[in-house]
Amino acid sequence: MTDKVRVDKWLWAARFFKTRTLATDEVNKGRVQVNGAEVKPSRDIKVGDLLSIRREGFIQSVSILGLSQVRGPASSAQLLYTETPESLKAKATWVEQRRYMREPSTSIENGRPTKRNRRELDETRNQGWNDRWSASID
Repeated sequence: MTDKVRVDKWLWAARFFKTRTLATDEVNKGRVQVNGAEVKPSRDIKVGDLLSIRREGFIQSVSILGLSQVRGPASSAQLLYTETPESLKAKATWVEQRRYMREPSTSIENGRPTKRNRRELDETRNQGWNDRWSASID
């Protein structure tokens, strides 16, 4: 086992991202910090470093316990890090808030207009247009 590993390789091996390309992209976007500083994908990390990964609605902070350059089973990937208590609390809060968020699709009552509805809309639009722009003299 090596004493230093690239941050993008480690994130992929620890199963934070499905592909190494996704891990590299997230690091390049500034969503991953090592010991509080933004890094490049080629940055070497070591045991004891603190990683902060910005997720959908919270920041996941993990302390590195082990290094790996190869992606193994999930059970061995979980041994590479431990999540901080603050991160666990933030994650639980985010999950609870997300449970009570309203689904946007439930606000749509009728959905797309049917062929009949479309014709009715066109008729009302055309009637108003003919009334306003008629060239006939009354």
